[in-house]
Amino acid sequence: MASLTALAQGTIPPPPEAPQQEPVAIAVNLAQPTGDYKPIYSWFGYDEGNYTTMRDGKVLLRKLHDLSPVPVYIRVHHLLTSGNGTPELKWSSTGVYSEDATGKPVYNFTILDGIFDEFQAAGVRPMVELGFMPQDLAADLPNRHEPYQVHYPQSTVSGKSDNPPKDYAKWGELARVVTAHLVQRYGRDTVRQWYFEVWNEPDIDYWHASPQDYWKLYDYAVAGVRAALPDAKVGGPASTSPRSPKAYDFLKGFLEHVNTGKSSANGKPLPLDFISFHAKGQPTIVDGKVIMGISSELTDVDHGFQLVSTFPRFRTLPIILSEADPEGCAACSSKVNPANNYRNGTLYPAYTAAAYKRLFQLQDKYRVNLLSMLSWSFEFEGRDYFEGFRSLSTNGIDKPVLNFFRMAALLHGTRVAVTSTGAVPLEQIVQTGVRGNNDTDALATRGTDNTAAVLVWNYNDSNAPGPATPTSVSITGVPATAKRVLVSQYRIDDTHSNAYTAWQAMGSPQHPTTQQYQQLQSAAGLQLLTSPAWLDATNGTVHIATDMPRQSVELITIKW
Repeated sequence: MASLTALAQGTIPPPPEAPQQEPVAIAVNLAQPTGDYKPIYSWFGYDEGNYTTMRDGKVLLRKLHDLSPVPVYIRVHHLLTSGNGTPELKWSSTGVYSEDATGKPVYNFTILDGIFDEFQAAGVRPMVELGFMPQDLAADLPNRHEPYQVHYPQSTVSGKSDNPPKDYAKWGELARVVTAHLVQRYGRDTVRQWYFEVWNEPDIDYWHASPQDYWKLYDYAVAGVRAALPDAKVGGPASTSPRSPKAYDFLKGFLEHVNTGKSSANGKPLPLDFISFHAKGQPTIVDGKVIMGISSELTDVDHGFQLVSTFPRFRTLPIILSEADPEGCAACSSKVNPANNYRNGTLYPAYTAAAYKRLFQLQDKYRVNLLSMLSWSFEFEGRDYFEGFRSLSTNGIDKPVLNFFRMAALLHGTRVAVTSTGAVPLEQIVQTGVRGNNDTDALATRGTDNTAAVLVWNYNDSNAPGPATPTSVSITGVPATAKRVLVSQYRIDDTHSNAYTAWQAMGSPQHPTTQQYQQLQSAAGLQLLTSPAWLDATNGTVHIATDMPRQSVELITIKW
C-alpha cells in the first residue's frame, strides 16, 4: 500500500521494483453520469423462516437493518407450511392453516405473528412469499404418494408441501385471510410497502403440477391478496435460472398468461406489479481448487432481462431477482460439498462485487428496471463455526461477505463512468466468466452531498493463490473549488474485515473462549485499510494507489 503522504503530493508512486502482476489503471469521471444507483443490495432471504425468532437470527436482522440507509427486505420460505415451528435445514413451518373434521378452515397465527413481529422489531420489511401448501389443503396426487415433509438431505423438493391445492377457492381465501390479518395487525400503510410473491421455483419440483396449474395458483392468490388490500404489490413467478430452456419457457408462459389472459379466479385482467426469477452461479472443484461459475449467474440475468424486454407492458416493471447467488443450495455446507468453502473467505465477496456491476450493466443493456439482487443467505442457528453454509454470519460472527453489503450501502446517488485496463468486458464475463486474467474493475457513484465512492475489486473464478495487482485509481470531475479531499479506504482481504482468517489463526476453535469470541467480533466488521487522510485535488483530479490482493474488495470514499 502506497503512503498517503506521497499521494498528497499529487503523484502516483511507482509500482514495486519487480511487480508480480501487471499494473491496472482505473479512471473514474464524476462529471459523466451513467444512471441511477439503486440499492439492489438490500434484499436477503432464507429457507428456514423460524430462524427469524431465534437468538442469532434476531441479532443478524438488526445488523441488516443497520447496514443500510434504505429499507431492507426479507424473503423466507414456508410461511404457510404446516408444522409446529421447529426448524431444520431447508424446512420451517407456521401451522397457520388447518381444517376441522367438516373441512372448515381453522387459522392459527401464533407462529406467523412471531416471525412478522420480529421483522417489525428489527425494522426490516417482509417480501411475503405465499408458500408452501398447508397439509390439509394439499391435493393427493395419483402418481406421487409421499409424506408431507421429506427431510433434507434425502430431498429438497419432495413431499406434499409442494402439491397444488385440492381446492383453489380455499387457496385464494387463505391468501385473503392472511393478508387481511397482516393489514389488521400492522396497518394498511405498512403492508402496502411490502411485496407479495406467489410460491417459489414452480418450474421445478417445488411445484408438483403443470405450468398451467401454477397460472391458476397465481390467479387465485393475487385475487385473494388484492381482495384484502386492493393496492398490494403482487408478482411472481419466482422461477429458476432462465439459461435453462425449460425455465425460460416457464417464465415466458407466465408473462404471456398475465399479458393476455383473464383471471381464473374472477375473470378480471391479471395484476402484476413486479417480475421475479432466480439467477445462480455454478462452482466446481478442479485439481483441488474451487472454480466459480459467475458466467452462469450472469447468463441467467441476461436471458431473463432479454425476455422481459420483449413485453412492452412489462418493460418498466420492477424486476426482483428473488434469489441471486453463486450457486443453488444455501443449506449444503462445505462438509457436503467442499466447493462451498468459498463462502467463508474473500472469494464470496469478490465474486459478489464482480457480479454486482454487471447486473447494472445488463439492466442498462436491455433498458429494464432492476429493483433487487436478493442474496439467499442468512444464518444457520446452532451449527459449527464456519461450517461452510451460504450465510452472512456464523454463531453471531459476521463473515467477510456481510462487509460487501456494508460497502454497497455506502455507494449512493448517481452511477458515473468508470474505465479499467484490468476489466473483463461484459460480453466475455457473461459467456465464459473470469478464467484467465483477473477482473480488476470498479463501480463508482457521486452523491449530491459533496461525496463520491469507488468500489474496487480484484476477482478470478479460480480460488488458486496469486499475486496482488498494483492498482491506480484516478478520480476526475472533483469541483475546481475543492483543493483538498478526505479519502477513506475500506478493505476486505485476508487481514481486513475477515473473521474467518482470524478464526483460523486461533486454531479454528469450535468452542472459542470469551476472549477469543471478542477477538472474532473485533475482526468481523468493516475495517479501514489506513487512517482517513486529506489529499490534494489538482485540477479536479485525485490520484490514489493501492495494491489489490487476489479476491479482495476495496471501497474508496472521498468528501470535499
